[in-house]
Amino acid sequence: MKYIAAIDQGTTSTRCILFDRAGIVRVSQKEHEQIFPQPGWVEHDPQEIWLRTQQVLREAMDGIDPKQIGAIGITNQRETTLAWNRHTSEPYGNAIVWQDTRTKQICDELATHRSHGREFVEHPPGIDRFRAITGLPLATYFSAPKLRWMLDHIPHLRAGAEKGDALFGTVDSWLIWNLTGRHVTDVTNASRTMLMNLATLDWDESMLAVFDIPRAMLPKIVASSNASAFGVTSEGIPVCGVVGDQQAALMGQACFHIGESKNTYGTGCFLLLNTGEKIVQSNAGLLTTVAYQRAGSPAVYALEGSIAVTGSLVQWLRDNLGIIKRSADIEPLAASVPDSGGVYFVPAFSGLFAPYWRSDARGTIVGMTRFTNSAHIARAALESTAFQTRDVIDAMATDCGVPLKTLKVDGGMSVNDLLMQIQSDMLGVPVVRPKITETTALGAAYAAGLAVGFWKDEDELRADWIEDKRWPPEMNANDREARYAMWKKAVDRSLSWIS
Repeated sequence: MKYIAAIDQGTTSTRCILFDRAGIVRVSQKEHEQIFPQPGWVEHDPQEIWLRTQQVLREAMDGIDPKQIGAIGITNQRETTLAWNRHTSEPYGNAIVWQDTRTKQICDELATHRSHGREFVEHPPGIDRFRAITGLPLATYFSAPKLRWMLDHIPHLRAGAEKGDALFGTVDSWLIWNLTGRHVTDVTNASRTMLMNLATLDWDESMLAVFDIPRAMLPKIVASSNASAFGVTSEGIPVCGVVGDQQAALMGQACFHIGESKNTYGTGCFLLLNTGEKIVQSNAGLLTTVAYQRAGSPAVYALEGSIAVTGSLVQWLRDNLGIIKRSADIEPLAASVPDSGGVYFVPAFSGLFAPYWRSDARGTIVGMTRFTNSAHIARAALESTAFQTRDVIDAMATDCGVPLKTLKVDGGMSVNDLLMQIQSDMLGVPVVRPKITETTALGAAYAAGLAVGFWKDEDELRADWIEDKRWPPEMNANDREARYAMWKKAVDRSLSWIS
């Protein structure tokens, strides 16, 4: 074994990164289409995702003997939901992406006592009525309402599901099915469906009844780091690690101890805090999720704050407004002004995620004057990422009572030095970036490599973590709190926009 291959199937692109014990050896990446059939609807073509996966695997492994690759790890965009035929492998239409909000009515119905004429009186009404079982609030974000919508609206899907011909999966299951022919998922991805019981780590019969989902279409749930459960590719390479992207980044940042946390800046922002083998239910709008599980060991849990729009806001400024030509252009543009000129940008394009969970919110830019220019809007966009992260950090402090001392960061936006300084200023604590910022793919590689003995244990992985750069806060506390108060005021303006 010389290498571990990691497939990182994200919201906007698919990558394959080849790792050896020293770090990254090769990278191949290809984007896929974002499909917007209606306002609030976001879809992906499953066949295009599978095609891109095959292409990046071939490019990254070109000229390398497959026998030298010890294992493949998979990490993926979570909650994105698709169904396909067991016999033909043909999808029943496009995948519904995690950002999609078409299931708001389903979630609103289920927040009351009744849905489809059925009552669930054992669970008090409200968005948190199933939190004790799943760790999640009722929200359009998760897979179960998406799958319920598909069963209600896609011809022949329900009949196929009840016969066992139609299969459900998140993106990890779709890739495993195509790579090895097995219908499985891991505990981290299953914990994002709103169908898995956090304590038993199995599909919960009461949740299947709530969403009216046939059990026959669900994959088997297994540990994230597993030498045998995911199968072997046609080239003889075992798939031995599967971890949802944000949990993978937690592993890639070597946050294996209770209380360690990281924030990933990608399409959205996702901050996870390791809570060990204890299930910690949130009272402050966070999610309780499975962080990872090694075969034969108990599951490790985490608190998570999910932010819907951060990096995708930069893409929006590029593609929709034309303020910048390349995503990297936002940093010099935002740095050309000392502040946002009083402008605040709440990017609630598909509602607000943690800690608000308001699907009625919509994107809002406030505080503009005749003085405002594109640089102020660019800086306000970066600041919105820092403010939203502050919202989540404060919620975590409320839930666990432990103040943040340092924030580990990764993901595509973490290369933006200006944003990292703004983040440090808004939190009042140092922000630290590791040498390898591709921590999502690295976490998938760790999960696979640990399963086959490529790496010995978690202590070896912690020793490999190297700090690249650190940003101490430069803003005084009064300015910080004054700006954060204005941010909260801007958030209030974005709420209740959709009736």
